[in-house]
Amino acid sequence: MFSPLVAELIQGLRVLPGVGPKSAQRMALYLLERNRQGAQQLADVLARAMLDVQHCESCRTFSEQSLCQLCASTARDTQLLCVVESPADILAIEQSGSFNGLYFVLGGHLSPIDGIGPHELGIPQLINRLKNKEVTELILATNATVEGEATAHYIRESSKVFGVKVSRIAHGVPLGGELETVDSHTLARALNQRQRYA
Repeated sequence: MFSPLVAELIQGLRVLPGVGPKSAQRMALYLLERNRQGAQQLADVLARAMLDVQHCESCRTFSEQSLCQLCASTARDTQLLCVVESPADILAIEQSGSFNGLYFVLGGHLSPIDGIGPHELGIPQLINRLKNKEVTELILATNATVEGEATAHYIRESSKVFGVKVSRIAHGVPLGGELETVDSHTLARALNQRQRYA
């Protein structure tokens, strides 16, 4: 039905998460029919990003420089290191305005079934950062999934020899949440990790 190039464009758009055949077709036709200038701008930016965006040498987030803005900043507390699964997690924490340390991006979580082990996540690089004794607290902010918990456990065990304080972000009932809508696993964790009033 579509010409080969249009069909290829539709197929290309399907690489995006959550984009199925119909959504890809709708996007492709919109760009071709109504917004060719926007499509060209998108193509140019995408091409530049694929060439110029690399991983920060220190924290492994995305950056055009060898060090990202956060790692290059002299205003950050270099003794605090927060381990996250993805660059999107950094954005979420930064938007909270509650953390002024540095980050380390794993780029996923341990998943032996998928062939993702410590080396694929850069954990040896993380361990090297702990060896220099500058980090005094390692904050594990992996997701509250089975894989995220396993990853946090592996990092905690691997870092014991360095005498660094290791903490885990709290998980539990969300602010403004109602108990009746919280799932049983989250509620159990919140009860088990409850804090006492002074």
